[in-house]
Amino acid sequence: METDQATTAHVGIIGGGFCGLAAAYELGRRGIRATVLEQDAELGGLAGSFVVGGERLERFYHHWFTNDRHVMDLIDDLGAADQVLLRPTRTGMYYANRFHKLSTPLDLLRFSALPFPDRIRLGLLALRARRVRDWQTLEQRTAADWLLELGGERVYRVVWEPLLRGKFGAVAAEVSAVWIWNKLKLRGGSRGKGGAEQLAYFRGGFAALAERLAAAIAAQGGRVHTSAAVRGIEVADGRVTALDTAVGRIAVDAVIATPALPIVAELLAPHVPPDYLARLGRIRYLANLCVVLELDRSLSATYWLNVNDPGFPFVGVIEHTNFEPVDSYGGRHIVYLSKYLPEDDPLYRMDDAAVVDFTLGHLARMFPDLRPDWVRAAHVWRARFSQPIVERGYAGLIPPRNTPITGLKLATMAQIYPEDRGTNYAVREGRAAAAALAAELGAEPAAGAQRPASMA
Repeated sequence: METDQATTAHVGIIGGGFCGLAAAYELGRRGIRATVLEQDAELGGLAGSFVVGGERLERFYHHWFTNDRHVMDLIDDLGAADQVLLRPTRTGMYYANRFHKLSTPLDLLRFSALPFPDRIRLGLLALRARRVRDWQTLEQRTAADWLLELGGERVYRVVWEPLLRGKFGAVAAEVSAVWIWNKLKLRGGSRGKGGAEQLAYFRGGFAALAERLAAAIAAQGGRVHTSAAVRGIEVADGRVTALDTAVGRIAVDAVIATPALPIVAELLAPHVPPDYLARLGRIRYLANLCVVLELDRSLSATYWLNVNDPGFPFVGVIEHTNFEPVDSYGGRHIVYLSKYLPEDDPLYRMDDAAVVDFTLGHLARMFPDLRPDWVRAAHVWRARFSQPIVERGYAGLIPPRNTPITGLKLATMAQIYPEDRGTNYAVREGRAAAAALAAELGAEPAAGAQRPASMA
């Protein structure tokens, strides 16, 4: 892993998710020393993990699509391409008390929840959506309006409206067409020769990749600290000079901040104008509640089950061990149930035991054979800032990479657009922010380095 001649610059990276780790790694490639500061005891951010059956497992379900080139390029750089696992997956939908397989084009033709002409409309909708090249033409349209135009009323009511409401709840009607367009484009590009969806995973989980990145950063002369929350920043003459952290004061020449915008706003508040803080606060977020069940048997053969039943409180049932083998987790069958919701929602504020009881009660309606003694363990994870609400005109809401403080740049999931959040685009944004900062610090581009991407 070669780097250019090291400069004297030192950059602090706030956040040890994949955006922050990728930024630190890219700086190291360009000869700039970076220090990553993660408040959690684990690296990975929303892709952080816990241990199940001796193997690390993501707290919130994660996978990659086969066309996620940014993370695949990073893995190639690390010499770990042989650790990427590609597997076909089975997807489906639960609607009107029935399970429908929806993994291939043939499954769509058999989708009995819609009359045959509407099945054709649904298939054509996906094809038409993927042909859109200029996403800006969709910026001022809602997802609901656009989907109704493409597929008609019945397709929207059966397929799309429940998914939008399951994902965004009370704000579903505000969601931009750009958001759903990107979802359709991304999933349509991750299929094998027979049309079945293929997904990717890293051997040992996302934690194994985070560890490889941390080791690479250390080999470049950088540092990675966990349990190291950043409590404040120091600014002199309009330039960031140091970070106040749980591991002490750290002098820096520049900073890349990767947490959610409300968290960044708290750090910047003493040093920036009120109108800038208002811009950071303009983007709204939903929280996420994720229940992870360890079962002694499988619920079904489906990996990803979209739930289009308005009475079911979770947007999906993801049986991870229909993707990654059950032997990886000591014979435990892993099921995720995910719900996006406001942080003041009563469910988000329930204690863990009550959340698990609530979950099992609803899951038993879908899987009547389910018994409490199937559950070997249950875990409840919460993320306050999980999903930016991508509303109409979102491009105009995104704050630029540069902040009013010289040397302090933003690289957050709220700035990933027109794509949606995810580790692939976190890697892209982290490396692009690092490349832009390195150029300002006078570093030479690394061999084969990415050029900075434009940012609204």
